[in-house]
Amino acid sequence: MATNHQFKLAARPVGMPKRSDWDYVEVPVPQPNDGEALVRVIYVSLDPAMRGWMNEGRSYIRPVELGAVMRAGVVGQVMESKAEAFATGDYVTGNLGVQEFATAAARHLVKIDRTSAALPTYLGTLGMPGITAYFGLLDVGEMEVGQTVVVSGAAGAVGSVVGQIAKIHGGRAVGIAGGPEKCRYLVEELGFDAAIDYKAGELSTRLREACPDRINVYFDNVGGEILNTCLMGLALHGRVVICGAVSQYNNTSAVAGPSNYLSLLVNRARMEGLVVFDYAERYAEAVQTMAQWIGEGRLKTREEIVEGIETFPDTLLRLFKGENTGKLVLKVADE
Repeated sequence: MATNHQFKLAARPVGMPKRSDWDYVEVPVPQPNDGEALVRVIYVSLDPAMRGWMNEGRSYIRPVELGAVMRAGVVGQVMESKAEAFATGDYVTGNLGVQEFATAAARHLVKIDRTSAALPTYLGTLGMPGITAYFGLLDVGEMEVGQTVVVSGAAGAVGSVVGQIAKIHGGRAVGIAGGPEKCRYLVEELGFDAAIDYKAGELSTRLREACPDRINVYFDNVGGEILNTCLMGLALHGRVVICGAVSQYNNTSAVAGPSNYLSLLVNRARMEGLVVFDYAERYAEAVQTMAQWIGEGRLKTREEIVEGIETFPDTLLRLFKGENTGKLVLKVADE
């Protein structure tokens, strides 16, 4: 009998997750019911948000239950279908979790075209990170031509797309990232106007130099002191998009809130949270537009792929150690 390997949440992490917070189990491959499809998982999306999903408490989405398969977006191939919308061999994406096989109702799957982009790209630029960047910058951030956009976590899956969209829409893109290699990547390969290595110190000084007209849109992926510093650099009527706070996710004490929030008052600026699920009815718009940009060579993608489902706990932690550039993806099976 074929088997299915899964990672199930075993404990609520305290601080940085550890391998014992999950159980690695082997179970039979499930069989689809009417209206469902059996999917062989090929790639699993690894995202900073997964850390928040492991916590108990109120959030924008229910926490992963103890004993449940760890939540994750995947790309896979339909092995057996009892749903009219899908045929054996179709490639699909959906939130099927960290496992090798899964069944899902048709409404929870989206068919993808592997001739338009590589499969991992549907977990990055054409997946939740890219869609988050698209609506976060253009709808929440209301970026306009000629404005300066600053994005933290700029070499990551979301940040790298934010900066490129800013350029496509006629703005200036300034990225904040950790280390000279990531900063070089942002400027030389992605076309950012400037990149600031926060590990090199003097962030406020370097931010002023890179943004002589101040910051019209700050897209925040990290929180903490970088958020505080960027708040002080806001332009009149600036906008702050709160997408994430990766610097705070593994705190064992209270989250460090912004101490410079009065800059919002002085500059008549606003700060707004972003949850991409609010734009579910418009996902196709974002994917179609960004796929066109990719085809035109205006939007570049990068995926870092690590092989082996058994590496999941250690590979996930790379996100919180700043070890990845672009989208981090776990390869579970061959295409």
